[in-house]
Amino acid sequence: MLIAGFPAGAWGTNCYLVAPAAGEECVIIDPGHEATEGVEETLKKHRLKPVAVVLTHGHLDHVASVVPVCGAHDVPAWIHPADRYMMSDPEKALGRSIGMQLLGELTVGEPDDVQELTDGTELKLAGLEFTVAHAPGHTKGSVTFRMPETAEIPSVFFSGDLLFAGSIGRTDLPGGDHAEMLGSLARVCLPLDDSTVVLSGHGPQTTIGRERATNPYLREVAAGLGGGSAAVPRRGM
Repeated sequence: MLIAGFPAGAWGTNCYLVAPAAGEECVIIDPGHEATEGVEETLKKHRLKPVAVVLTHGHLDHVASVVPVCGAHDVPAWIHPADRYMMSDPEKALGRSIGMQLLGELTVGEPDDVQELTDGTELKLAGLEFTVAHAPGHTKGSVTFRMPETAEIPSVFFSGDLLFAGSIGRTDLPGGDHAEMLGSLARVCLPLDDSTVVLSGHGPQTTIGRERATNPYLREVAAGLGGGSAAVPRRGM
């Protein structure tokens, strides 16, 4: 399997291109702010043909390049219905204080083809399988994508802004909810095997085992505390 990722734009949002191998069809995950050039360079480098864009949530730093990427390749975008409005109205999703100075540079709106994600869906795209888990907390429509373990590689978990190396997503923006975040961490992350590779929306890759042992938020959830006393700053837009 091929996973090619790069940080894009003002928020360093990780965009991923996933394919069975070089020269085959691929899925693009979270083409955010200023991601279009990186997407095209990665497609060319690995001779990939996109068949879909899938989105972990609707914040501007994860969806800002959806319209040009989908339009250039005539592919659909998949998003949870609770976050769909954010593609057309990012100011409502973020408030005026975050990133609004960028709106003049961006093409906001929906691509021609939008498909909606639901909890438990098994997405089969480009010869790959992704299990969707609804994981509210950062936004109401946040989701994660998990790929199954194979003989060659461990399970891969695209966590969006739910779980980061050493931290979690912020919950102080419109639609954020700390209690929902803790519930999503418990329901979606804790049951995963320690060997699961975590590819998050920001920052370096990690594993569930490493986060279970060292991430203060995940440790609190695992211990049944859920008090939000961890002092590590939360991340994401």
